[in-house]
Amino acid sequence: MSAKSVEINPASGTETLIPLNKLKKSPNNARKTPHSEVAIEGYAASIAAKGILQNLVVEPELDGEGTATGFYLVTIGEGRRLAQLLRVKRKEIKKTEPIRCIIDTANDPHEISLDENVTRENMHPADQFEAFKKLADERGFGAEEIAARFGVTAHVVRQRLRLGAVSPKLMQVYREGELALEQLMAFAISDDQARQEAVYERLSYERDATTIRRLLTETHVAATDRRSRFVGLEAYIEAGGTILRDLFTEDRGGYLEDVALLDLLVTARLGREADALRAAEGWKWTEPHLDFPHAHGMRRAYPHPVELSAEDQAALQVVQTEFDRLTEQHQTAEELPDEVDARFGELENQIEQFEAKRQAYDPGDVARGGAFVILNHDGTIRVERGFIRPEDEKFPAEAGQEGDAVAADDEGGGDDQATRHGEGEEEENEEEGEEQKLSDTLIRDLTAHRTLGLRLNLSEQPDVAIVTVTHALAAQIFYVGANAHVVGIQPVKTDLTAHAVGIEDTPAGKAWSDRHANWAGQMPRDVAKLWEFVVELDHDSHMALFAHCTALTVNAVKLPLDLRPRALAAASRLAEAVALDMTGYWRPTVQSYFGRVTKAGILQAVREGVGEEAAERISGMKKVEMAAAAEQLLAATDWLPPLLRTAKTGDKVGLPDGAQGHDFCSQAAE
Repeated sequence: MSAKSVEINPASGTETLIPLNKLKKSPNNARKTPHSEVAIEGYAASIAAKGILQNLVVEPELDGEGTATGFYLVTIGEGRRLAQLLRVKRKEIKKTEPIRCIIDTANDPHEISLDENVTRENMHPADQFEAFKKLADERGFGAEEIAARFGVTAHVVRQRLRLGAVSPKLMQVYREGELALEQLMAFAISDDQARQEAVYERLSYERDATTIRRLLTETHVAATDRRSRFVGLEAYIEAGGTILRDLFTEDRGGYLEDVALLDLLVTARLGREADALRAAEGWKWTEPHLDFPHAHGMRRAYPHPVELSAEDQAALQVVQTEFDRLTEQHQTAEELPDEVDARFGELENQIEQFEAKRQAYDPGDVARGGAFVILNHDGTIRVERGFIRPEDEKFPAEAGQEGDAVAADDEGGGDDQATRHGEGEEEENEEEGEEQKLSDTLIRDLTAHRTLGLRLNLSEQPDVAIVTVTHALAAQIFYVGANAHVVGIQPVKTDLTAHAVGIEDTPAGKAWSDRHANWAGQMPRDVAKLWEFVVELDHDSHMALFAHCTALTVNAVKLPLDLRPRALAAASRLAEAVALDMTGYWRPTVQSYFGRVTKAGILQAVREGVGEEAAERISGMKKVEMAAAAEQLLAATDWLPPLLRTAKTGDKVGLPDGAQGHDFCSQAAE
């Protein structure tokens, strides 16, 4: 007999308590892939709250001679053993903690280990969701307590509780396999079961999660909406507003449920901004608007260049000198010290403030004019100044017979209110006096002959024809209802903001607005002086004004059931002629493109812009994640959708020798 002490082992089938430090992992365990840390954490939390609910199955460890070593090999329950060891490490229990085990020496350990992991069926997720909700409703457990008892995060518990609150009718549809988990999660964005069921009834063949979320939140406002960003979520909540959260996707702040309250807060703040502007700048009136009122029907005055005061000029020189000195000192530095970078920012801000003083509105225009305070599409404030109502226009008697024709808003105005102009009226009155001596028939006869003579002579002088057309366009674009043009050419202007939301806030939109304001600031106040203004321009400036006025009339917008195929074809030829490259004006983002096309459209864009491999990598993503990934992938490329592409040609069609395209930021009228 061996000198070793012989352990007397319990018979097979016996339930016994074995110290934790006497248990070992069995080499016959069928599970070779280690348990995950998350799983072990879950076991540990469950055991800490409820104890070991299922006994471990073990067999005695034997040495090479078949003698028991006093240790036991865990055939079933290795995860529970590891969880208890984790609790020992955390000093929650001792390493000698007794563990309830069943001795099994009758069955093959590898087979029963495999049986434990194969011959079982997990509960349906719907049962799990409802069971979690029952714990919360009947036992009063909060998300954190449930999480601690089951070894999951509180966020996971909240997700399961939200799923457990979905309409029982939809939960049954999910159990029957008619709804996928992703769709059920989309329904869980709202806790209104009646609304969930109503949306389900509205679904047709489009049952994707994105459509479900959109329908459930169509009466709400996203936290990314310009109104939400303008007011701020904190101010909205403080005012009593509530936010609907989507626990299953990146909701970017959720959805604001009280739209009426939000609109009230927006209106109130816009009103305060308008009042502050009126007090600070002295306008007769200021009006807050969510969107620019394009049909305002008012004439618009623009600021004109003014000289800086001697004091401001001296102050600007001091600031500019310091800016130049710092630039010279740090021109070779790869990275600026924080204090130097901050000082550069201060100096640039001061220089911008002084430069802004070089443009000023006429005090009379400020005294009788006003400004619109508008909410931009990025949630910031935009101010449009210089609008004069018809009833506030100066009549000649009030104006002391001074000229008062001012450039009109480039988007048009609505009525036929004529601009007032005093200079030239005396000459017109003399002509009217002569005309009164003639019959109407004779006047028509004579002026018809004069018109024919003008046509003949003008047809032989292209340079003057260009001047005439430029004058006609400028008179109608920059002067509301002046009726001062002699040729029958009328610009038809299309309001692009009606077709593309936020287009005026884009870099290209702001560049066009700045360019138009630059020209408007140069226009003579009296439309009677417009002819001389156009004639006296140098050739380059004259052609730039002609091009600007012509460009304002371009309309290449394609509408549903568009009946202008030849016009759209001409737009393509024009794009080739001016070498249009839309990458300078438009970039594909989630908001501008990817969030508005199908997943197939997103993949096609990535395939064209980056390659097949990149498209394959994101093909399994959900729509929202795929759109965001596509934006990042294509950010460094020049990819454009087909509608924005310009055909590549060897020659610039229709361009005279020496003509070139222009970058949209260039200022032709400078």
